[in-house]
Amino acid sequence: MVGDVVTDVVAVHRAPVATGTDTPADIVVRPGGSGANTAAWAAHLGTDTRLLARAGYDTGHWHVEALRGSGVRPHVRVDPDHPTAVVIAMVDGTGERSMLTNRGAGGRIGPADWDDTLLDGVGHLHLSGYTLFAEPGLTLARLAVRSALARGVRISVDPASTGPLRAFGPERFLEETAAAAIVIPNRDEALLLTGEPDPGAAATALAERYGMAAVKLGASGALLARAGQAPVRAPGIAVHALDSTGAGDAFAAGFLSALLRGEPAESALEAGCRAGAVAVTRLGGRPG
Repeated sequence: MVGDVVTDVVAVHRAPVATGTDTPADIVVRPGGSGANTAAWAAHLGTDTRLLARAGYDTGHWHVEALRGSGVRPHVRVDPDHPTAVVIAMVDGTGERSMLTNRGAGGRIGPADWDDTLLDGVGHLHLSGYTLFAEPGLTLARLAVRSALARGVRISVDPASTGPLRAFGPERFLEETAAAAIVIPNRDEALLLTGEPDPGAAATALAERYGMAAVKLGASGALLARAGQAPVRAPGIAVHALDSTGAGDAFAAGFLSALLRGEPAESALEAGCRAGAVAVTRLGGRPG
């Protein structure tokens, strides 16, 4: 897995944020990052997982130990000149979040971090879209994809977030990730990538490009589309949502882990929904 390591500051507020004054909130600091969260959930679900990422001088060693504690095999370079990426996630009473982001050392991961031996014994490469959105990460992603294709390793990609995806360019993203066999967007990302009016049509369009698309619909479940086939749906699982941070990452981990175990894609979709449902019941983006 190639992705990001982030220090998450999660603030859960029941009342709307008041401009110019204090708003009471429950605030925690957790290890996070889309790539790291997905890796941690995959390891939690029993998948042998390694993560290539870059952390900063301030909290890098804490992140490495947190990944090891989750069962991930970390390949994390600690940047001596830049702090770890930080995300301030403001979570409202429904569990929905808004984020303030500083990519820090994570924005500087590049081809110098790559080693072909990272793919030794690997059957699947998963890319966090955040890696592609700026140089030198885009060059790293291209290198990782070429190496994976040369070894016959299947590739999946998560488009990450609509803001940077829109700035990067949807068509450019589709071109850069054309070698992937699976794409795992949420509803808004799927609509943005395809220009389609609804998730079913978007899932179908993405499956024609990639071969398989798993579109996350939050509390409404998920859609699975394969090239030439009508989409199928897995229902959402009713839980008390506390914090949606990392729910999409958990879904990706559950979905991919089930596929790697040889389960049918429909069962894998349900496994993704189960993992995502568990994730929203806890603060932060990691299991445990």
